[in-house]
Amino acid sequence: MENILAGLCGTSPEDPLPVWVHGSVGHCFNQLTLNVIPHVVLAVVSACFLGTPRSGSGVPYRPNWGWRIATSFILAGLFLADTIPATISQQELGPVYLEVLANGTAALTWLVHGFALLMLCRSIHGFTRGPAALALLTFLPLPSFIITLVGYCQSGTAWSPAHPGASSRFAILCLQLASLLAYVVSYLFPTAGRQDFLSINRSWQQDQPISGPGIPVPDQQRVAEDGESWLSRFFYTWMNPLMKCGYQQKLNQPQDVYELPRQLQAARVCDRFYSCWQKKAALHQAEEDTVSLTSPIIAGGDGSSDAPDSPHHAQEAVRLLSVLHAAFGLRFYTLGLLKLAGSLLGFSGPLLLNLLVNFMESRQEPLSHGVLYALGLFAGSFLGALLRNQFSYETNKMALMVRAAIISAIYRKALRVSGTSLAHFTVGEIVNFMSTDTNRLVNFCRSFHELWSLPVQLAITLYLLYQQVGVAFLGGVALALLLVPVNKIIANRIMANNQKMLTHKDTRVKLMTEFLCGIRVIKFYAWEKHFSTRINACRAKELQKLRAISYLDALCVYMWAALPVVVSIAIFITYVLLGHQLTATKVFTALALVGMLILPLNGFPWVLNAILEAKVSLDRIQKFFELMDQDLEAYYALDSPSDTATAMEMKCAAFSWVPVEKESTREPSSTGTLQLHIENLSVRKGMLLGIVGKVGSGKSSLLAAITGELIKQGGRVYVCDLEQGFGLATQEPWIQFTTVRENIIFGREYDARLYEEVLEACALSEDLNILPAGDQTEVGENGVTLSGGQKARIALARAVYQEKELYLLDDPLAAVDADVANHIMQKCIFGVLKHKTRVLCTHRTEFLEKADALLLMDNGRIVKTGTPADILPLVEAFPKFKDTDKGHKDKAPNEQGQEEAVKTETEEPTQNQPSNLIHKEEEKKEGAVAFKVYKAYWMAMGSCLAISVLFSLFLMQASRNISDWWLSYWISSISQRANTSVMACSASLPSPELLLFSTFGLVSPFQDLDKTVTPPNGSVDVKFYLIVYGSIAGANSLFTIIRAFLFACGALRAASVIHKRLLQRVLKATVTFFDTTPTGRILNRFSSDLYCVDDSLPFMLNIFLANLYGLLGMLVIMTYGLPWIILVLLPLAVVYFFVQRYYRFSSRELKRLYSVTLSPIYTHFSETLSGLSTVRAMRATKRFELENQLRLEQNQRCLFASNTVMEWLDIRLQMIGVAVVTAIAGIAIIQHQKQLGNPGLVGLALSYALSVTNLLSGLISSFTHTEIMMVSVERTEEYTTDVPMEPQDKLVQVSADWPSKGLVEFHQVVLAYRAGLPNALDGVSFTVYPGEKLGIVGRTGSGKSTLFLALFRMVEMKSGQILLDGVDSQLVGLEELRSRLAIIPQDPFLFSGSIRENLDPQGKRTDAELREVLEQCHLWEAVTQMGGLDSELGERGKSLSVGQRQLVCLARALLTQAKVLCIDEATASVDQKTDQLLQQTIRQRFADKTVLTIAHRLNTILDSDRVLVMQAGRVAELDSPARLSQKDGSLFQHLLHSRQQ
Repeated sequence: MENILAGLCGTSPEDPLPVWVHGSVGHCFNQLTLNVIPHVVLAVVSACFLGTPRSGSGVPYRPNWGWRIATSFILAGLFLADTIPATISQQELGPVYLEVLANGTAALTWLVHGFALLMLCRSIHGFTRGPAALALLTFLPLPSFIITLVGYCQSGTAWSPAHPGASSRFAILCLQLASLLAYVVSYLFPTAGRQDFLSINRSWQQDQPISGPGIPVPDQQRVAEDGESWLSRFFYTWMNPLMKCGYQQKLNQPQDVYELPRQLQAARVCDRFYSCWQKKAALHQAEEDTVSLTSPIIAGGDGSSDAPDSPHHAQEAVRLLSVLHAAFGLRFYTLGLLKLAGSLLGFSGPLLLNLLVNFMESRQEPLSHGVLYALGLFAGSFLGALLRNQFSYETNKMALMVRAAIISAIYRKALRVSGTSLAHFTVGEIVNFMSTDTNRLVNFCRSFHELWSLPVQLAITLYLLYQQVGVAFLGGVALALLLVPVNKIIANRIMANNQKMLTHKDTRVKLMTEFLCGIRVIKFYAWEKHFSTRINACRAKELQKLRAISYLDALCVYMWAALPVVVSIAIFITYVLLGHQLTATKVFTALALVGMLILPLNGFPWVLNAILEAKVSLDRIQKFFELMDQDLEAYYALDSPSDTATAMEMKCAAFSWVPVEKESTREPSSTGTLQLHIENLSVRKGMLLGIVGKVGSGKSSLLAAITGELIKQGGRVYVCDLEQGFGLATQEPWIQFTTVRENIIFGREYDARLYEEVLEACALSEDLNILPAGDQTEVGENGVTLSGGQKARIALARAVYQEKELYLLDDPLAAVDADVANHIMQKCIFGVLKHKTRVLCTHRTEFLEKADALLLMDNGRIVKTGTPADILPLVEAFPKFKDTDKGHKDKAPNEQGQEEAVKTETEEPTQNQPSNLIHKEEEKKEGAVAFKVYKAYWMAMGSCLAISVLFSLFLMQASRNISDWWLSYWISSISQRANTSVMACSASLPSPELLLFSTFGLVSPFQDLDKTVTPPNGSVDVKFYLIVYGSIAGANSLFTIIRAFLFACGALRAASVIHKRLLQRVLKATVTFFDTTPTGRILNRFSSDLYCVDDSLPFMLNIFLANLYGLLGMLVIMTYGLPWIILVLLPLAVVYFFVQRYYRFSSRELKRLYSVTLSPIYTHFSETLSGLSTVRAMRATKRFELENQLRLEQNQRCLFASNTVMEWLDIRLQMIGVAVVTAIAGIAIIQHQKQLGNPGLVGLALSYALSVTNLLSGLISSFTHTEIMMVSVERTEEYTTDVPMEPQDKLVQVSADWPSKGLVEFHQVVLAYRAGLPNALDGVSFTVYPGEKLGIVGRTGSGKSTLFLALFRMVEMKSGQILLDGVDSQLVGLEELRSRLAIIPQDPFLFSGSIRENLDPQGKRTDAELREVLEQCHLWEAVTQMGGLDSELGERGKSLSVGQRQLVCLARALLTQAKVLCIDEATASVDQKTDQLLQQTIRQRFADKTVLTIAHRLNTILDSDRVLVMQAGRVAELDSPARLSQKDGSLFQHLLHSRQQ
């Protein structure tokens, strides 16, 4: 280096760069440091702006730009001109190479600068002065100009004719200065006014996508990153306005975030991905050369293909991986270059550090070397930081593209796949593809580059080690490699336990889900204890696995920490055994390098793991993509039949729910393996075809066959106007999570006249008046806030509004009462739809009397077709009162309780809250996590444990820092004793980055060392120092293991305490709480929040505490080594504080926005899946795809901003780190000059400083994460303390057989659902005598169901009392009260588990008793078919039909043998034959018991002893049915007649 400089400057190698020569600044120093370097900086910054894109409109730029561009090019010319005299008059003013270098650099710089200005003036900067930084940098070369000018004047060569070369150069210099002046003046020229700026800005923005309203003009409507200069891209200054918004807490909506850069926008990414997919599919097609088939995703409008016989070719052909590769591969692999450069620069630190410490000790090298080393340290760490930061930013962008492509592809496939093959996956699994599996593939983007870069790092480190200790390094490496399998075994054990833990967790969450869905029934039956024990059992198993995981994890952490020490000691022993002499330098260098080995060795298993996970996920998604698509062209016959009036026909068609080959193995749907055989069915245009048949006869399957959701096994199906689709109303109405109006319009234009007509026809007008916000009321998920009848009518209205030609209506009347059913038949089916073709399935046969034709179905075949007069007698089992039967079926399984709740709670004008019943918004805590949350966690862990954890952490950190200090002390004492060029400092820190930077003798091997230290003395010394070092290291590893285990122990304890408190509280919560809180919200506490407390929180907290202690230890050591560094650290600490505060505010808001925008994607997806048949039948797939893309785009926007904020922070912290390193190097050189300073300590301080960035960013991110995780504790705490509880007191002890008679008395009962709502019962009094059968009737909302709620104390009364056998129910314990009464609720609730568990959760009954009950309920046959009492029922009993579930509930009630039975008419979903059998069973079995029945079909209560008519929460009439029906003007009589119209 010196020789090069000396050659360039023509000076002596001893002092190549003299600063001061003959009383003025040295020419060489002036040219190199004051001229070349500033020009290089200017050139680099200017080059950053070369990529600035042009603005959309032709922006008029100011004349001052022209001046500046011109002067730049003139300056470039002048510098080139200056090289001519410089080369001619050689050596007159200095060596020629130096002049050529200086002038060439300058000329190139001004050229680049000129072009940069040219780009800028055509961009949006054209109406401003452009970036100020650029203008300021042009001043940098000024000092050099002036010094040269003064030099000319002093030497007198300025205008002397004797020196023509010098004179011409002086003239050129003056011209250069003049041009520079002109540049400055033109920069300061007055520019455009602010007004013009705004108008121009607006015209520019018209080409830009505009984000939400209410945003200040210039800075916010911007697309992220596009159109920014390189400088802004490197330092993310374009993020500043967003960060500012975050800091001022103005980031509240996804619209406040920048638009995505163009290349990341979902639509573009997907187009690219799909076009690649099509190319691949086409290629594959060409290879196979088979019939043309469309690919699974990119099919025609309906995903059809023309080759029914070879359905699998194309699907299996296109591999997702190859498509991703084609679409994003090139860009992805080029990122590897960035990674490589960044990794290699990481090694520059240790090498230069080594040279610098060497320089400080030898005291022989010239100062310029020290300065060069310091500059090298600065440049290496600066560039390395930039490259690594850009790499992770670009990788994030890559990951976003992959994510967008995969999510939309999965969605697209789900819309196209045939319904039958979709049945192989549950909705949960498919949503999982979109969340978990996609995330794993996205993580693969990050892991892939690690896969090759880790081995590279490993190889370099091993080579350096070999240079130090020769072959001895193999001993240590062998040991390290031995530990890798051990590590792998532990990791495998962790994974295995994790799998088991997750299965236990899933069962627990599933149980919780069932518990919450059936909370009313569970409270009616008083089964909380049973469920609580089941949940706790699962939790115990889960915690047991968690304990294993935590302790194994602790072991892993410990091994990680102990590895460097063990390995280095192994190396030393080998080295000594090989007969070498150990010296201090060898010890340090070996330690440092071993530390660098640890990272790749430990990281590798995890990287492999991530890659294997990605592989598994890829295969799962691939399998999904290979499913059969719906193939409408093969399904439907395209040629129309001879008769043009045919709307639809089927000939010899056979259908099934399961593909032929799989039938034996799988029963995907509740219909079992129902086969549908339709010999001949033809439907004329405009006719009403009724389909009747008993439960499970294949009515719904026939409709599914018409829409193409079944598998056709043969025959011919023709449907007229296929493209137009069908108007479909399914049996379980499908409601979207949006407003009522959006649900009905379903993506069509809003047409007020048609809309009103449809509302009227579907009897929705009144309902909308009741709802809080009319048709703008948000409906909950799956329409939870609506009653069953409302849901059915909205689904019907949606179908009608679509104005299709063919309507398929699957029992839309099941859930509504007689009046409404009549209204719908008249106004809708025979009204609005009278000219359309209608196919109507229903159990309510009386409505089919006017149908054009009826089909009677049984067991998947059409048994008979004919007119209503022929067929109806076969269906109906005529009851005694022909006319009263008209009201055959009144309200849906879940209409009543809910509808009543809805009505009662929403009738009065709603107060300020926009909707009264619809769930309270989930409270979102603002700002930082409160102190009391940390306190709650501390208490859950236990103070004693918590304090001991903190103390063990302190001991661990202290012992680690002392061992570092000991090393530096050792080196200092050696270098003082034998003043040889030994150098120093290292640490056995588990943090690999720390170790990385202290590689002492990496470059110059030290043979001379063995000669200078006298062997005997040296070896004794080395032995002593090594023993002390070893013992400190041993203590450190002991403290480490103690800390790890204490921490694991504390975290487990906290997790178990928190769950226990949470569950106890929720089990005892009131019913009102469950009604007003969506299930998902409570479940969230039990699933994701608890998972956080179990797993993520301890993990993050652990890292945070380690980082905090590490940073403190580091500061102590640094200030001890170099006290002056405090001057630098204090201002940096202030900067750090503000940067991290700025970051944390924005980051928190963006993360929140990300999660807020994430759930709509999944909700929309699972919604689409559950309503897939409707979406496809109505031909709305395109629109749904677009909606998914919009939701995805919004989520990606937030994710992108959130990722970029992290990079914004990272680059700023990296710069702080660079500043610390440069400062320490600078201070060290100054101290060296002043003969102060201890090289050992300086080395130590520097080796710490090189890792300061990682610690700083680690501290912030771990703190932010810990805060985020703490929110989970906050949310569980909120439930543990704030949930309203049922009264737990028990004031009266009752006898074992109470109530023995069954006497029920209501005295002046007043009850309201919640404070502020009108009374649902308003002074109700009546008595039911023992053994009496009482029927309860009344209009919707009259308080029928509320009577039962009051009896069971589900809602506490305001006043009045209810007596059972003379005992006040208020005084009896809740559990006793509820377990002594029996109820058959309206919603048949079954939980997963066997039939036995469902009938008798406590396990008190014998098989014989159970069998007897099932026989009485006509269920035994069905149960034996399923496989007996222990056969599983599936989720919510889905292997039984709705009617059968109702029967199971009856069986339960029969088993309780209570004296009082309440029946909330449960027979709405049962056909008439079954219904009669039921009534008979109830009469026989409950002959001597008191029975209260809420009836919707009046014929069920006509034989009861008395009838109670409710009206507006009061008792209106109470007498025998015969008397009431005779009594003129009675309400009961009115009800009877309204059924007969």
